[in-house]
Amino acid sequence: MSGGSYYVPASSKWPILGALALGTMMIGTGMALVHGRGTPVMAAGLAAVLAVMALWFRDVIRESRRGLYDAQMDRSFRWGMGWFIFSEVMFFAAFFGALFYVRTFAIPWLDGEGAKGVAALLWPDFTASWPLMNPPDSSIAGPAETFSPWQLPLVNTLILVASSITLTVAHEGLKEGYRGTTRNWLFVTLLLAITFIGIQGVEYYEAYTHYGITLQAGIYGATFFLLTGFHGLHVIIGATILAVMFVRILRGHFSGDHHFGFEASCWYWHFVDVVWIGLFLFVYVF
Repeated sequence: MSGGSYYVPASSKWPILGALALGTMMIGTGMALVHGRGTPVMAAGLAAVLAVMALWFRDVIRESRRGLYDAQMDRSFRWGMGWFIFSEVMFFAAFFGALFYVRTFAIPWLDGEGAKGVAALLWPDFTASWPLMNPPDSSIAGPAETFSPWQLPLVNTLILVASSITLTVAHEGLKEGYRGTTRNWLFVTLLLAITFIGIQGVEYYEAYTHYGITLQAGIYGATFFLLTGFHGLHVIIGATILAVMFVRILRGHFSGDHHFGFEASCWYWHFVDVVWIGLFLFVYVF
C-alpha cells in the first residue's frame, strides 16, 4: 500500500527467515571459534542467508517490474542504499583508524616516546618504524619484506580506476537508451573486476610463500590482511552484484528513467574503488 509520503509493505516471510538464517550462521561461527566444531552449522547458516537474499531480491525485482513502486518507494530505496554505504564507510573507518593509531601512537610508545621510558626498559633494543619488520616480542616473527607499491598494487589500482570509468560509461549509456553500450561496457567492468580479484589472489600467494606476510606476522601482517581481505570480499560482492545487473540488462530490464537497481550497484562499486585508493596510499605507499 503506497501513499504520497509513506509506504506500507505487503506481508513477507523473508525478514523472519533472514533473521533465523543469520542467527544460525552466527551461532555456528561462535561454536567454530570457541569449540572448533561449528563449521557445518556456520556453513548451513551462510547458505540459508544467501538463499533468503536471492529469493527476497527476486521478489523485489518482480514487484518493480510490475510497476508496484511509486516515487516515495524509490526515495526509500535511495535512502536505504545511502545509509548502507555509510555503514560501510564506518566499517572501513574503524580499520583505517586502527592502522592510524598503531602507526602514530602505539609503536612510538613502545620505543619509549611519551611513556617515561617504561616501554624502553621492557624492549631496550626496539626501534619504532613502519612497516614493523621486527616486533618487540621476539616470539613473534615479522614479515621478511614488504610489497613494492609500484608493482601489483599499482596495477590493481589502475584496474579499479578503469573499472569505475567503464561502469560510468555503461550507466550513461543506459540513461541515454543505448542498451548495447551499457551491455558492452558493463561486461568490460566485470572482466576488470575478475582480473583484480585474480591479481589479489596472486599477491596473497606471494605474501604467504615469499614475503612472510601472514596474519601472525605482527601488527603489520594483521592490519594488511584485515584491510585488504575485507576489501577483497567487498570486490567479490560488488562483482556479483554487477553480474546480476548484466543478466538483467540481457533480459531487457531497466529503462532510462527507471533503473535504480543498476544505479545502486554503481554507487557500491565506486565506493569500493575509493576504499582501494585509500588502501593503496596508506597500506602500500606510506
